[in-house]
Amino acid sequence: METIINYLKNIDPVLAAFYASIFTWLITAAGASLVFLFRGMNRTLLDCMLGFTGGVMVAASFWSLLAPAIEMSAGDGFVRVIPAASGFALGALFIFSLDKVLPHLHINFKESEKEGLKSPWHKTTLLVLAITLHNIPEGLAVGVLFGGVAAGMPEATITGAVTLALGIGIQNFPEGLAVSMPLRRQGISKFKSFWYGQLSAIVEPIAAVAGAIAVSFFTPVLPYALAFAAGAMIFVVIEEVVPETQLENNTDIATLGFIGGFIIMMSLDVGLG
Repeated sequence: METIINYLKNIDPVLAAFYASIFTWLITAAGASLVFLFRGMNRTLLDCMLGFTGGVMVAASFWSLLAPAIEMSAGDGFVRVIPAASGFALGALFIFSLDKVLPHLHINFKESEKEGLKSPWHKTTLLVLAITLHNIPEGLAVGVLFGGVAAGMPEATITGAVTLALGIGIQNFPEGLAVSMPLRRQGISKFKSFWYGQLSAIVEPIAAVAGAIAVSFFTPVLPYALAFAAGAMIFVVIEEVVPETQLENNTDIATLGFIGGFIIMMSLDVGLG
């Protein structure tokens, strides 16, 4: 870990953001590759893993994004929280808007429950788009932190950015599996199921580089950008991840998974950051 951090310290932060998001993409592909080894997946385990994903995202939203955003904001009292509050709201509204426009279908939902504008697209495409929508704020969060490093903000460190990328990578593993396995159960070939599973995370390097470039050129927006990524991630958790864990009678195991994910991400951020 120390070797990786030292290496990333000595290269361009935008390039570092790209490398870190490639790592999160590869972890998604690793999760999707399990489709070659197993025919199906226990629904209880899936809900536990989705709960874990939600826990990681919520913890990362606070410890890695909102807390630094507030810390680097000027002023006192309510004035100091304005950048974080407004950025958080804008991030949530951004994903809300995409959710209403982009045709997609959440995992384990019926085809009649697809969201966004009406489209003739196949169910497979809609499933991939749902996870792609999920991954935009994750890539953005990584990129914004690396952009803060490029801008020389003391609250944004390489260690913190790497820790966030590690946490997102960990929760991306079940995400890749959560896409590939349902597709396989629909009769799609193993290779295509894997392909679509890993493809859902391709947006992360794009969002990461865009976030890093934007912040490195416009330093004053960093608190807003951090909170923006947090708001986008929380919206995804509440609108998508949590409802998917409530479709069967696995609410308790999903909640325990959430708690476990939150503890792991919090421990990584505090322990390494």
